[in-house]
Amino acid sequence: MPQTAVGVYQESPDEVPPVDWLASLSEKKKIRAKCRTKIDRLAELGELRRPEADYLRDGIYELRIGYRGMNYRILYAFAGHQIALLTHGILKEDRVPSQEIENAVICKQKWEKNRKVHTFQKPL
Repeated sequence: MPQTAVGVYQESPDEVPPVDWLASLSEKKKIRAKCRTKIDRLAELGELRRPEADYLRDGIYELRIGYRGMNYRILYAFAGHQIALLTHGILKEDRVPSQEIENAVICKQKWEKNRKVHTFQKPL
């Protein structure tokens, strides 16, 4: 299976939700490393299944990262067959809130309308 390109959504040049969220984990080096490993596996394999990932709804998926009883999630969507777009990350309690899924849907729609403006150009 060919490698999947992983794109990162940016709202504006100063607002990149996935990067900002990962940066917020700077005090938690182990969980940050686990998140990067999951992103690398998504790029390598393209389609991940439970327990590593799961389909939520409306074309939105979650990368599932667990660490010491905490559930970290990175929401993403596929754009075409070979691009996975990371929209943002959350700390999940019981279930992913509907509003977070709606935000991911909106991010994907904005990105599809103007990929150049909404694609983060630096390495993750």
